[in-house]
Amino acid sequence: MKTCIAATAHTRFGKLEEGIGDLMARCYQDLLRDASLDIGDIDASYIANFSSHFSSQCHLSALLSSGLHSRHESTRVETACASGGTALKQASIAIASGLYDVIAVVGVEKMTIRPTEETTSILSYAGSEIERRHGITFPGLFALMARRHFHDYGTSETDLAKIAVKNHKNALSNPNAHFHKSITDDDVLGSRIIASPLKLLDCAPISDGAAAVLLCNENAARRLTDIPVYMSGIAQETDYLGLDEREALTTMPAVVNASTKAFNASGVTPRDVDVAELHDCFTIAELIEIEDVGFCSKGAGKELIAEGATNLDGEIPINPSGGLKARGHPVGATGVAQVAEIVKQLRGEADRRQVTDAEIGLCCNVGGSGGTAVVSIFSR
Repeated sequence: MKTCIAATAHTRFGKLEEGIGDLMARCYQDLLRDASLDIGDIDASYIANFSSHFSSQCHLSALLSSGLHSRHESTRVETACASGGTALKQASIAIASGLYDVIAVVGVEKMTIRPTEETTSILSYAGSEIERRHGITFPGLFALMARRHFHDYGTSETDLAKIAVKNHKNALSNPNAHFHKSITDDDVLGSRIIASPLKLLDCAPISDGAAAVLLCNENAARRLTDIPVYMSGIAQETDYLGLDEREALTTMPAVVNASTKAFNASGVTPRDVDVAELHDCFTIAELIEIEDVGFCSKGAGKELIAEGATNLDGEIPINPSGGLKARGHPVGATGVAQVAEIVKQLRGEADRRQVTDAEIGLCCNVGGSGGTAVVSIFSR
């Protein structure tokens, strides 16, 4: 029995007034409206959320029931920034088991209520204790990855700047994006240094928001939508926690391995993918994932970028939503928002950011500095 996506929902990402419970419940209700369902039609829910430290709220499953005024089965899932992808994987297993017919996956994070310094500290909990003890945060970790990529493959700060420029341009057509502001290479290169060579405009913002998708089996999909999107493959891989434990700084083995498994399960290859959402928490992350997913050989990502192959009208459009960089990065919602975007693309519902003739889409959701990766492949 095939697993399908029958509906999606997505709040605006940015600095929002609503609390985490209201955000989650509103997005969930939007999902029900999109599918023309009542809460009683949902067999179970999975909630993707990274940290209770942001909102001082645990037990989100019960909070969701309170927000919806309905008792039903729900479970919170956490694997750092890959929480959304992991929740999707767990829901797909539940559907494939035959135990459930219809499952809602909602991702949510409320991050902007804390000072930036405190938020950075909370995010560091997704890394190793050794890294925290030595004072290195995620911008520093990805800066090390960038420096080594520069050294090994001749990549430059300008190559990374082009990623940020492209994603901001795409986000102009996404009404839910955190940023609606075009930028230039010079804007990126001239922005404040965060951890050299990464600058402010190389980094995803701190965001609030929620996103949701409805998974179901093929029989239920026929009742719920005229345009089902099929999940043809999904795989999760877990690596060591600390960057210092990896064999190389220029690759994320979890991404490589999850991609291989997902492609094998789906029966397609990287060449078959028409559109992709990659986890660009920093511009260097998008570049490394372009290579690790298999869109090109290691070190050749900068050529794809320079040729415009990853642009909206290119050979393999990357992050038409604006990506984490410009759509925003409310951590628990990110992986679910990636799937919502790919579903819209495959249905032809992405308006001005629509990729022409998109039939196969891919999502790559990464936790930490590559400690977890979930790669999912979808077809129309």
